[in-house]
Amino acid sequence: MTGELDPRTLTILGVEGALEAAAAPRATADTLSGLSAHPDSRVRALVARHPNTPVDVLGSLAAAYPADVLANPGLPLMRLARPNLLNAFPADGVIALLNAPGLPGWVVDAALRHDDYAVRTALAARPGLSAERVAALAQDAGWQIREAVARREGLSEALVRQLAADDDYDVRKAVAARTDLPGDVLRRFVQDGHGMVRASVARRLDLPLDCMITLAADGDPDVLGTLARRVDLPRSVREWLSTSDQPLVRAAALQAWTVPGSWLVRAEQDADADVRAALARRPDLPAQLLVRLAGDESETVRRAVLERSDLPDEAVLALARAPEQDIRLHVASAEDLSGAVLDVLIGDLDASVRTVLAVRPDLGESRLAALAADLNPEVRRAVAYAAGTPPGTLAVLAGDVNAGVRRAAALHPSLPAGQLDALAGDTDDGVRLAVAGRADLSPAVRARLLADTEPSVREEAALTQG
Repeated sequence: MTGELDPRTLTILGVEGALEAAAAPRATADTLSGLSAHPDSRVRALVARHPNTPVDVLGSLAAAYPADVLANPGLPLMRLARPNLLNAFPADGVIALLNAPGLPGWVVDAALRHDDYAVRTALAARPGLSAERVAALAQDAGWQIREAVARREGLSEALVRQLAADDDYDVRKAVAARTDLPGDVLRRFVQDGHGMVRASVARRLDLPLDCMITLAADGDPDVLGTLARRVDLPRSVREWLSTSDQPLVRAAALQAWTVPGSWLVRAEQDADADVRAALARRPDLPAQLLVRLAGDESETVRRAVLERSDLPDEAVLALARAPEQDIRLHVASAEDLSGAVLDVLIGDLDASVRTVLAVRPDLGESRLAALAADLNPEVRRAVAYAAGTPPGTLAVLAGDVNAGVRRAAALHPSLPAGQLDALAGDTDDGVRLAVAGRADLSPAVRARLLADTEPSVREEAALTQG
């Protein structure tokens, strides 16, 4: 059967026919190539297992079906014909093979020789590699591969020392973070020529005191910023870092687990907005300080305050008056807003804020009524959609000058029945269509809509009648 199939139409075969074709022992390479794009995953898995499937097709399937590709009985012959078989596979396919259960050793060896750095990097991170393979990867030309080796657990001291002297700073940075770093190598890293390596050392939980003091004299703000987050520094060093002339370092000092109260007072008056923003993110701030930060002149600080979930009402009020529209929108959609905040937002000059506010379930009838009289039709339409809008307000909206508002009101389940008769005769087809879609129409209103001049309205009324 498969010999008569046109590969260009194989992807539209029925599932059963495609499964049969993909499992046929004599399926041709062209047939299998066509079936490799079939929408059913079972068909594609059968193609991945078929010995007649072309190598390039197997490579394209390997990422999604690695176990099936490895189970393909034709692989041994393919490997004999093409010793560098996996170099014909895309990188993501080979990486998937590396992560497959029961991985054969030949795949590991092929990955070791693969042209793509991503494959060798994935291999270098794989547990259970032999010492010989790890040593070979530690000599790889790609720094990404050597970096992955430097992160491996259980490296020999010889390899640790070799990689600690690597030309690439990313490799040395990875070594500097190792828990099994020899003391002399650690102290050499404190003097490393690259700030990222020294910053990596500065993060170590077991950093000796003399190394801390050496790093405190560093001129790199990233190193000092990393160090400033520590609480196990000498008090004088911490204080000095908290008053650094580098804003990044002062901000980092405020991110430490605990800080003296005097730092909070000083940070509030800091000239740099990033420092004040770091202060705004601290979890232990008094309410009045949060209120002042919510009204800060800097957008950066206000946005930092906005991230918090423990704001006092006065701080929320300040954010509700922020000049940034998206901040006010965020407040308008927040939970548990006080009446004072709701009243401020109802008077917002931006219609988008008032529209978001209109659909809140906690707005109350009086505020909904106020928004129902809004000059912007988008706001009035939102009120007509809101679940809590009372019948009296809906009756007003059903007579709105804007057809979109009337359409929304016509859909509301709380709209007084008396309004439906008027809306069934509305001049706007969309309003009558909305009414026709209701299941609670009186026989008289439905009969009127069944005779409507607009075919879509008649059809809708017919579909919803009892």
